[in-house]
Amino acid sequence: MTTAETLAAAIVSFDDPAALQEHFHANGWTDGLPVVPPTPQAVAACLDWAGLPPDHLVGVEPVRQRVITAEKLAINTVMAGCLPMHFPVVVTALTAMLDESFLLHGATASTGGCAVLVVVNGPIRGEIGMGSTFNAVGPSDRASTCIGRAVRLVLGNLLDVRPGEIDRSTLGHPGKISYCIAEDEENTPWESLAAERTGDPHASAVTVMAAMGPRQVMNEWTTEPAEILDTFVAEIKTNMAHYSIWAGNYAIVVPPQLREHFDAAGWSKADIRAYVFEHARMKRSEWASVGKANAVGEKGDREYLALTKPEDLLVIAAGGPAGGFGAVIAPWLGGKTHAVTVPVGACIDC
Repeated sequence: MTTAETLAAAIVSFDDPAALQEHFHANGWTDGLPVVPPTPQAVAACLDWAGLPPDHLVGVEPVRQRVITAEKLAINTVMAGCLPMHFPVVVTALTAMLDESFLLHGATASTGGCAVLVVVNGPIRGEIGMGSTFNAVGPSDRASTCIGRAVRLVLGNLLDVRPGEIDRSTLGHPGKISYCIAEDEENTPWESLAAERTGDPHASAVTVMAAMGPRQVMNEWTTEPAEILDTFVAEIKTNMAHYSIWAGNYAIVVPPQLREHFDAAGWSKADIRAYVFEHARMKRSEWASVGKANAVGEKGDREYLALTKPEDLLVIAAGGPAGGFGAVIAPWLGGKTHAVTVPVGACIDC
C-alpha cells in the first residue's frame, strides 16, 4: 500500500481549477492567496521525503490540546507551494513552536499582532535553495517564502489562528503571511545561531521566535563596532519606549558591510551580545517623553533592560553585500515567550 492510499483526510474533486480555489477560500482554508491543490500524491511525496507516516504525531498544542499529525502538516505545506524537500523544515518549525516555553497560544491570540519568525541554519539551507543575502528578510527565494507561508496556513487551519477567531491582532504585520530567513553562514567567521544554541556546529536546525516586524537601521558613518551597535541599541530602546519595555528575545540582522567592521575589530557574536545587553536599557521616566507620562508613576527611576541576559539576543548574519543597513526584530511581549531552537529531524512530543 502506498503512502497516498493510507491518508486519512477526506478527498474532494473539482474539474474547474477556479472552483477548487473558491472552495478553499469559502471554507477559510487560505491566507487570501491562491493555494496549490493538496493532491494525495503531493501530500504523500512530502511524507515520504521526511520518512514520516501520515499518523506520525508531530506534537500537541499545549493549551487546547490540539493534535498535530504529519499528514495535516503535509497538506498545508503543499497548499503553501512547498516542495517535498521543504517539508522537514516545516515539521521542525512546528515542533519548536509547540514547545511550552514558546507560548504559541498566547503569541498567536494576542492583540499585539506578532508573527512567528523562522530562522534556518545548517546544510539544509543549501539543499533546499534558501537565500541568505539579497532581500534576506523579504521574499528572497521560493523555499523561504513557502516555508514561512506553510507555518501560517498550519496555524490557521489546524489551530484556528484566523483574524477574528483565535487571532485577535489589532494590526498585525506582513510577517504573518511569511517570515522565514536563512543565516548567511558561508560569508562570516561567526558561529551560527544554531551552533550557539545547540552546541553542534554542523547541525541543520530551526529557531522560532514570536516577533514583531523588522525595523531597518542604517549607519555608514563609522567603522567602530561600538558606534554601529549604538544604532541598533537606539532602535531597541525606541521599541522599549513606543511598544513594550519588558525584556525578552530581541534579534538583530547584520549584513556583510557591517559584519566586515566587526570582523576587522575581532568582535564575535558574544561581544555583540555583551555590548547590547549593557547598553540597551532605559528608565521608566523616559516614557514621559513619548506620551506615556501617566504610566510612569512612582517607578520613574526604575531601570529596565531589553535583555534579561546577553544570550537572549539572537545575532543573525544575513543580507546583501552592500549597504550599511541592519534590522532589529523585537519580541512580542518580553519574557512571556522564549525563542526555541530544534535540530531538523528531532522529535519533542512524539
